[in-house]
Amino acid sequence: MLPAIPGQQVAQSPPIDIASSFFYILWKQVLPLPIAAHRSDSVTVASSDAVVAATVASTPTRNAQPGLSLGFSSHLSPAPISPPNWSVSASVPLQLLEKTDESKVRVENEDDQGEDEKFSLLGHPMCLKRPREASPFFPTNPSKCTAVESGLEVRRKAVRSWGNETLQVADPEIHEIMEKERQRQFKGIELIASENFVCKAVMEALGSHLTNKYSEGMPGARLYAGNQHIDQLELLCCERALAAFDLDSEKWGVNVQPYSCTSANFAVYTGLLLTGDRIMGLDSPSGGHLSHGYYTPSGKKVSAASIFFGSLPYKVNPQTGYVDYDKLEEKALDFRPKILICGGSSYPREWDYARFRQIADKCGAILMCDMAHISGLVAAKECASPFDFCDVVTSTTHKSLRGPRGGIIFYRKGTRSRKQGSLLGEGNSHFDEEKINFAVFPALQGGPHNNHIAALAIALKQVATPEYKAYIQQVRKNANALACALMRRKCKLVTDGTDNHLLLWDLTALGLAGKNYEKVCEMCHITLNKCAIFGDTSAISPGGVRIGTPAMTSRGCLEADFERIADFLIRAAQITCSVQKEHGKMAKDFVKGLQNNRDIIELRNRVEAFATQFAMPGFDI
Repeated sequence: MLPAIPGQQVAQSPPIDIASSFFYILWKQVLPLPIAAHRSDSVTVASSDAVVAATVASTPTRNAQPGLSLGFSSHLSPAPISPPNWSVSASVPLQLLEKTDESKVRVENEDDQGEDEKFSLLGHPMCLKRPREASPFFPTNPSKCTAVESGLEVRRKAVRSWGNETLQVADPEIHEIMEKERQRQFKGIELIASENFVCKAVMEALGSHLTNKYSEGMPGARLYAGNQHIDQLELLCCERALAAFDLDSEKWGVNVQPYSCTSANFAVYTGLLLTGDRIMGLDSPSGGHLSHGYYTPSGKKVSAASIFFGSLPYKVNPQTGYVDYDKLEEKALDFRPKILICGGSSYPREWDYARFRQIADKCGAILMCDMAHISGLVAAKECASPFDFCDVVTSTTHKSLRGPRGGIIFYRKGTRSRKQGSLLGEGNSHFDEEKINFAVFPALQGGPHNNHIAALAIALKQVATPEYKAYIQQVRKNANALACALMRRKCKLVTDGTDNHLLLWDLTALGLAGKNYEKVCEMCHITLNKCAIFGDTSAISPGGVRIGTPAMTSRGCLEADFERIADFLIRAAQITCSVQKEHGKMAKDFVKGLQNNRDIIELRNRVEAFATQFAMPGFDI
């Protein structure tokens, strides 16, 4: 029935008990929801914002005015369902609707699988419906909540789809290359003196979420927020670094941020010198490192150290292969370097740090040691320590220390001695440690690699254990066993042996080129590196190879195993000699003789059979 028109007579209807009807509706629905009534003249009760009053527009009585409405205040509502901050708003009239087929009533919330609540009001069939729109008074529409949650889940899945994929799924090409390298390491004999195998814990730290954080600056003075845990991590790493080398934190400081030892060395030069100041280190063909200021005999400056600073190298005695300390002193007093550098990359003997201290004091130089190769031996007290005599000590962290690839700087705090030949203690020259830290950042580097620092802290914790000391002792035993085995087979070693983890094999006596021998070994799955020896005129085609024992010792090799390795090395030398005789020393001709060479295939099979007996630290095959 349509609403009455003013002035029109309408049929009488019995009076409606509005209060009873209202309470009945509230009783049938715990939460007040809109009510749609379906009958021949349908009635709908709708709620509006914060409304607790309802107005009923009924068929008027004979004496009633058309469209008369009765309002109800909120205090009539039952207390148990009264929400907080109940407010009264304008009444909402009951509306008369056209008759609607109940079977066509649309269920607005498709997620609601239950049937609509049906009941009778004043003899008219009625059906409870959920709200079409959200209200500040009532809970959010469940269908809309579901839509929002569904959208958020779609975003979550999108992040996981690229962020949580394994390497094999995300980039099969890179994964395949990495798997080939894993197999190469497992099947080969690793004899490069500057390489080692790290443990699984170090690998986990390197591949961790720590790589996400930017941490420019020093602990407590970062340029970015959110570094409270990174500060804790770096301070712990510094603490372990000092403990690993048994250093007093009152006398020594440490910076663990350098990306490599070359970076660490250049940071020391940058912090303590002016452009053009002089440095002096061991000549590269004598066993020194490029970062110590190397330039070629023709005068070409190879490293940044030689480009930005004046450099004059000292050399080894050509007859013995040992550092010639008398000539070193003579050169230093003439050259007057600001920094005198001891340490090298292919020197198999001990360093006389006390003599270096005397020379440094005489010429007024800062004494710096690059202990990159022997830092593990120093920590384990298996060789002389530079800390008793030096002002600054640098190192890599991945060679004999068996940590991640990076650098580290130790610097003496306070004053440094000018007393000739004495240990560092009382003195009259202040050493500014802040200059070195400033040189690392911001002068030369950006943010530190926090994943590397965490991995280094793990390695340094291991360095302080008895097990690590036993490992370093075995490294030295294996190096000595290998040296003796080669010399018994009439091989010429520089200095006739070794005091540390490496040895230098002079191949010139066999008429072999270092690069050709290196290539043959590589094809047989033995990795070592060509190396200049004193008297070489070309760094591209040196006359020797450098051999180290730390990596294979990490895999569990002992002295007897290195005896077998010596046999493999001798056989590789025989193959190299044979190919050189047939094809010549020139690289392009020599390589032709290596293709499908039966001797190489036979030796490679023997090497693989030997190497695969040993476990690999960090991963299983």
